Amino acid sequence: MNHPCPVCGWPKLHEPPRSETGGASFEICPSCGFEFGFDDDDQGITYEQARARWIASGVKWWSPSRKAPRGWNATEQLTRAGLS
Repeated sequence: MNHPCPVCGWPKLHEPPRSETGGASFEICPSCGFEFGFDDDDQGITYEQARARWIASGVKWWSPSRKAPRGWNATEQLTRAGLS
């Protein structure tokens, strides 16, 4: 099952960012680079702050080891997720 990233709208996280009890997945979104449990819990960065930083930096694909899907478009991704 795929789960959406609440920061950038990437629809294919392997786990929910947060469990039903609130625990973090520690998964890193390949699209925006947000690590659930580190960036939010340890660094105090909100999803909104992370999204604003990602947008300000040019909405580039983050993962160096996992290539962006053919035709990937960050603006469309944000729009489809209702985050733009």
